[in-house]
Amino acid sequence: MRDDPQVTELVTRARDGDQQAWDALVERYSPLIWSLCCRCQLSGTDAEDVSQTVWLRLVDQLGNLRDPAALPGWIVTTARRECYRVQRSAVGPLLDEQTIPDEKAATADHELLMAERHVALREAVTRLPSAYQRLLALLIAEPPVPYAEISVRLGMPVGSIGPTRRRCLDKLRRDPAIAALIDAEAASADAIHDYLVAR
Repeated sequence: MRDDPQVTELVTRARDGDQQAWDALVERYSPLIWSLCCRCQLSGTDAEDVSQTVWLRLVDQLGNLRDPAALPGWIVTTARRECYRVQRSAVGPLLDEQTIPDEKAATADHELLMAERHVALREAVTRLPSAYQRLLALLIAEPPVPYAEISVRLGMPVGSIGPTRRRCLDKLRRDPAIAALIDAEAASADAIHDYLVAR
């Protein structure tokens, strides 16, 4: 999702002093920073420090980003470095950026992808009609809510829940953000397939 035009637009607007764009960037990428902190097993206080440092550095560097669409990668790299810096200061120089296994880089890329999927899905759900949003919330609740209770809460026949859920999911699949994710993943899978077949 490196070429996400929404990220480019938000970065451009934030550079121009648009507070709403800055807030949107923070909301969009804070879960990614926190997931990296959790992966490094930082305490809550250390994770808050890392997050604050990443956002402060971004304030300083926002005008210097050559490619606004590269912001997610910049955030991952900066957050990882800060996590390792915090770990080194706590236990001494055991970790070094040169000795970090490649698997961790792959994990960070995976977490970036998952965070972007989460954001796209959350945005797509907010564009659904409120009745669909309520139904989906009940269908994914933990512990699971029985269909009979969903029927009572939403005032819909039990037999309508499944078909309505299918319509909700179809509408989500057609949402531009989700459709772009599906197309990107299909293109990536096709490229991998073509590469493997060509070998």
